[in-house]
Amino acid sequence: MSFSDTELAVVRTAAEREGMASAAWAGRQVMAVAQHVLVPVSRDAGDVLRELVAARVHLRETAAALRSLTAGPSVAGFPESAAAVVGEALKAVARVDAATVQVMRERRPRS
Repeated sequence: MSFSDTELAVVRTAAEREGMASAAWAGRQVMAVAQHVLVPVSRDAGDVLRELVAARVHLRETAAALRSLTAGPSVAGFPESAAAVVGEALKAVARVDAATVQVMRERRPRS
C-alpha cells in the first residue's frame, strides 16, 4: 500500500490513538473492509449519520410531548382529527427511530 503524506499522517494518528504500529493498524482496517466487517464511510456520510442521531433524540423528546397531549383520563376538547394527527406523528417518529437504529447497527464495526 502507498499513501500520500496527508493520508499517512491520518493513518499514523489513528494508529497512535489505538497504541498500534501504523502498518498493523492499516492491515487491520484493510482486513476488516475486505471481510465486510467494516464499511468505509465518507466524511459527508458521517455528518449525515450524526444528524440522524441528533434528529432521533429530538424526535423522541417530541414524541414524549405528543403523548402527553393525549394522555390522561379525558381528552375532552381535543378534536378527534387532532388525535389522529398526533397518532400519525408518533408512527412517523417510531419509523425514523427504527431506521436510525438500523443505520447505526449497520455502521458499527463487527468483531
